[in-house]
Amino acid sequence: MGQRFEELDWQRTPLGELALRRRWYPVVGQHVYEIKLNDEFLMSSLFTLAEVELANLALAEVAGRRPLDVAVGGLGLGCTAQAVLQSPDVRSLIVVDALDAVIEWHERGLLPGGVFADPRCRPVHGDFFAMIQSSTGVDPSAPGRRFHAIIVDIDHSPRHLLHPGHAGFYQPAGLRKIRDRLHPGGVFALWSNDRPDDAFIAALTESFTEVRAEVVTFDNPLQGGESANTVYLARTLDSAQ
Repeated sequence: MGQRFEELDWQRTPLGELALRRRWYPVVGQHVYEIKLNDEFLMSSLFTLAEVELANLALAEVAGRRPLDVAVGGLGLGCTAQAVLQSPDVRSLIVVDALDAVIEWHERGLLPGGVFADPRCRPVHGDFFAMIQSSTGVDPSAPGRRFHAIIVDIDHSPRHLLHPGHAGFYQPAGLRKIRDRLHPGGVFALWSNDRPDDAFIAALTESFTEVRAEVVTFDNPLQGGESANTVYLARTLDSAQ
């Protein structure tokens, strides 16, 4: 079993104090990895089903289009990126994260999964929200590059933000920027900790052709019941239509 609690790393970042911890949970009989920013839990490996479904649902929207180029905003524990790489249709994946410490944890092997061991996957250190608004886009090595899927898991929800500067991304003008980074028929997928938000769905429909929200439920052994997250899916118009 090893230690019941271990802080694997702690760093001060522009967003605050960031910690990576590993904890033994007797209720599930396993070690759980946690990322904490200041007093907030960003991610726990105890609850990753929705992060995996975020990737699976996005790729299902572009099934049959191969090879696929994918961008993920937000690395975290790497669950979404790992799920993307499970698809043999994926040719390339870039993962953008504003916290170089998180990228370093994966490169040092402090987190399981070995996401960057896959030659299709490349980390990009940067502010995803600022990059998507820029003329260069989210891949500094290929300015203006487009993707078949852009998948985002950074803020807690469109209303519960890690930084107030992210707010513009969730408005129609910000969403048009991400639409413009997609190939025709491409998909934008967003994870949210909250239930579906009608106002955000309305904002998506101003820029995308097909929009829906999928509620993903999963067991919560700590509370003895079910919890739920939301995955928003928004597709651009297919040029063949």
